[in-house]
Amino acid sequence: MPQPDLANLAAVLADPSRAAMLAALMDGRALTATELAAAAQVSAPTASSHLARLTGAGLLTMIKQGRHRYFRVANGAVAQLAETLMAIAAGNPSPAPRTGPSDQALRRARVCYDHLAGELGVQLLDGLLDAGHLSERDGTLSLLPAGERWCVEFGIDLPALRRARRTLCRTCLDWSERRTHLSGALGAAILDRMLAHGWVRRQRLGRALVVSPAGVRFIQQL
Repeated sequence: MPQPDLANLAAVLADPSRAAMLAALMDGRALTATELAAAAQVSAPTASSHLARLTGAGLLTMIKQGRHRYFRVANGAVAQLAETLMAIAAGNPSPAPRTGPSDQALRRARVCYDHLAGELGVQLLDGLLDAGHLSERDGTLSLLPAGERWCVEFGIDLPALRRARRTLCRTCLDWSERRTHLSGALGAAILDRMLAHGWVRRQRLGRALVVSPAGVRFIQQL
C-alpha cells in the first residue's frame, strides 16, 4: 500500500515564504497572488512558483472569478495542521523583536480558518465542557443532549451541520495558548453566530478579531 509522502509535504512547508503565505490565509479568506506576494515579501514570479508548490501539495486551492485568481486554505484539516505546527514552533522560537499590542490582539482572539482561536477560543471550549454541553475523552469531543438544546436555543441548525461532510466537533491545538480550542462544523457555526450578533468582527487585514463586551460575557457566562 502506498505510504503518505510526508517528506514532500515537509519540504513544501519548510520554505519561509510558503509558510508566510499559508499563515496569511489562516483567517479563512481568499487572497490574490499579489496580496500573498506582499505577505511573503517576494516578487510576483517567485510567489507564483511558491503557490504552485502549495496547490500541488494540496495545501491551497485556487478559485477563478472572472479575470482574477484567488487562493485559500484547502480545507479544515490543512488549517488544523498549520495551527498545530504553529503551536509546536512557538515552543522553539527564533530570535525576534519583543511582541507588541498587535500580537496581544492575536493572542486574545483570532480566526483559525473558520472558528474562534486564541485565549477566548480556549475559554469557549472550556465553558462548553464545564456546562455539560460537550464531553471530551481521549482528545475526542462529543456533543451531549444539553449541548444539543443549547445549540437550538443559540440558533444553530444542527441537522444541517450533521448532513455536511465534516466532523461536528473536534479539538484544535492553539498555537498561542498551547491548549485546545473548538473546531469542526460546530466551532465554525458558533463563530458565525457570534459574528451575526455583532459580538465579534473581523478586521480588514489579519486574523485578529475585535470582541465586544457582550461577546466576552457570552463566553464567560457559559
